[in-house]
Amino acid sequence: MPEKNTPGKIAVVLFNLGGPDGPDAVQPFLRNLFSDPAIIRQPAPVRFFLSRLISRSRATSAKANYAKMGGGSPLLPETMKQSMALDMELAKRALSSKQSSKQAWEAKSFIAMRYWKPFAADAVREVKAWGPDKIVLLPLYPQFSTTTTGSSLKSWTEAGGPKAVAVCCYPDAPKFLKAHAERLLTAWQIAGKPRNVRLLISAHGLPEIVVKTGDPYQWQVERTAAALKPLLPDEWETEICYQSRVGPLKWIGPATEDCIVKAAKDGKAILVTPIAFVSEHIETLVELDIDYRRVADEAGAKIYVRAPALGIEQAFVSQLADLVEDAVKDTGPVRSFCGNRICPMNWRECPNRRPVAA
Repeated sequence: MPEKNTPGKIAVVLFNLGGPDGPDAVQPFLRNLFSDPAIIRQPAPVRFFLSRLISRSRATSAKANYAKMGGGSPLLPETMKQSMALDMELAKRALSSKQSSKQAWEAKSFIAMRYWKPFAADAVREVKAWGPDKIVLLPLYPQFSTTTTGSSLKSWTEAGGPKAVAVCCYPDAPKFLKAHAERLLTAWQIAGKPRNVRLLISAHGLPEIVVKTGDPYQWQVERTAAALKPLLPDEWETEICYQSRVGPLKWIGPATEDCIVKAAKDGKAILVTPIAFVSEHIETLVELDIDYRRVADEAGAKIYVRAPALGIEQAFVSQLADLVEDAVKDTGPVRSFCGNRICPMNWRECPNRRPVAA
């Protein structure tokens, strides 16, 4: 048993989307994705039919895109790197705590992917076998959406996950913003510090109906963008845009490809940051780096630079460790990076029921 007032053993569950680990996994992955009621908001029989129809129809093109990355998604290896980096950072902090206050604790992270292995059920088994004193659920989605963090938290509960403190969001946490600014400035410097920059802050899109029902994702993306801007050169223009649109529904906009075309026609040096993605995967390595670069070239853009995802950038890893240490002191069940709810009350899908932060 841990000493009084110490957290003892801390399990940190890192949530991410997941991705197929090879060509044979592409169609089952897509079927899992489109079977999720958070993604396809239809009755179960309709969703069952659509998931199979969509996964079959998209499998060939999806396999071709994954082939550009070696046949499968790099998301699990990238998340494993983040897990190891976080464990190392928490181990350093635990040692410092033991030396300064003689309070001993240890932390270990576990990965729970939403639509491919390892699933939440796998993480639940591993966490229970390790026997932690406290569990922190930490999404690698900085901005909350019912389609990402909300779905992952639900999967933890449905898999029989033990009681935990969940971090719902950290859209403008200081070190998260610092990491983005550093990635952007480094990419800009490597490109030769071009002038007349238009920064496209690209996030994964959502169907408009999801936002209209009270999902705070778009509001949180805008909060990230507003907080990031003061950390960047004053002369940079900035514009929020949304990528990865699929299906017949109307999606939130403007679309990233449209913004790229407009920036090229305006004679801008285009700098793109994947603001809602913290790991490299198909939406960054194929969509932003290949598909949208082609759009930029065809539109006549002279400069198109994409800042890397945060990965294991030190400020970001430190931010994750801060989130863990703050969550351990909390009773939960849900907290934002600052504890209280940050979303205005009209965003009714926000899971944080605490008073709105001042």
